[in-house]
Amino acid sequence: MTPGSSPSAAHADAVAAAEAFAASVRAGAAQRDQAGAVPYAELAAFDSSGLPAVTVPVTDGGAGLGPRTLAEVTRIIAAADPALAQIPQGHYLAVDILGLIGTPEQRERILPAVVSGGRIAPVLAERGGHHAQDLKTRLIPDTTGWRLEGTKYYCTGAITSRWLAASALDPDDRVVLAFVERDAPGVFVDEDWAAMGQRATVSGTTTFDGVRVEDTLVAPYWSVFTRPQLLGARAQLVHAAIEAGIAQGALADAREFVRTRSRPFFEAVRAGQVSTAADDPHTRWRFGRLATHTRAAVELLRWAAGVLDELGLDPANPEAAARGSIAVAQAKTFASDTAVDVASQLFPLTGASGTDRRFALDRHWRNARTHSVHDPVDWKYHHIGAWELADVPPPNHAQI
Repeated sequence: MTPGSSPSAAHADAVAAAEAFAASVRAGAAQRDQAGAVPYAELAAFDSSGLPAVTVPVTDGGAGLGPRTLAEVTRIIAAADPALAQIPQGHYLAVDILGLIGTPEQRERILPAVVSGGRIAPVLAERGGHHAQDLKTRLIPDTTGWRLEGTKYYCTGAITSRWLAASALDPDDRVVLAFVERDAPGVFVDEDWAAMGQRATVSGTTTFDGVRVEDTLVAPYWSVFTRPQLLGARAQLVHAAIEAGIAQGALADAREFVRTRSRPFFEAVRAGQVSTAADDPHTRWRFGRLATHTRAAVELLRWAAGVLDELGLDPANPEAAARGSIAVAQAKTFASDTAVDVASQLFPLTGASGTDRRFALDRHWRNARTHSVHDPVDWKYHHIGAWELADVPPPNHAQI
């Protein structure tokens, strides 16, 4: 990712960096899942790899790459450890937000840190409330600027980030993003993440207790959704890449287990039909189906990424925004369903021995199932159907 290199060369460099990082963390994925602790060393390696800056515009010192690269990088890492792939998901969203509505001062303050390896963690979700968008965090005016008060949950990446981008309601009840440094006074990030999967994301609680926010570091997030936008689709593309990567990782582990550990069913052996588990025709049929679905998920992801690359960060019109959002929705729904299916169906492939906890194959299903409910795929299928059947565009929000 040498500054000034061609887009194709920069893409190849980013993919190579992702492959090197994935190779370095693959062996420890099961142990990190069991520990559920902050993966400090692995994240430090990611931060120094140049990957946090792949989507930072060239004018701000980054590689200036788009969705096609981001999807490949994320998928490659997710196949090795989907928790590590998810940690920077919100970071790339924050970079997109700064690229779209960030002021020159905001970009000058924050993006150089990203180029040098610092991550941004958007802290958006909250518990309680009537629904997920029912925010209680407030940006309160004071004599020198603003004061941030509130509690956030699902704060993936916040523990080890350089900056936080917190959603809050301003005095006019509009949603804004307040950029604050991770170690600012009054910022508290907990390690209370307790989900059954994606354990190493450690996406716990962040509390803002009278945190001072400079007036120049508040972005009008609400304004993004007053016009056609693809921020939501670009964020969802990363989630689709994580699911496709989970499917690939689960399938790879199933293949290795069947080839090296599984025993053939005794009836087939006695009948002289097979000599190894991999020879079993039922195993081959099941594996072939799962391999086909996984390949389809990867190719659908690449197609959706190509659509977003074509449309850019700021779509020209509502039709373009709808087309990009629907493409990603199709990739996300299929990848989510495929990841859960592959991670579940690997057990009929591996047999009873595959359920032994020492092999940790269950982590694939726990990761897929936990991540797949990040937002409801049923609503995405609904919007896809409405678009295909009646030309109804999807809603203009951040999760489609």
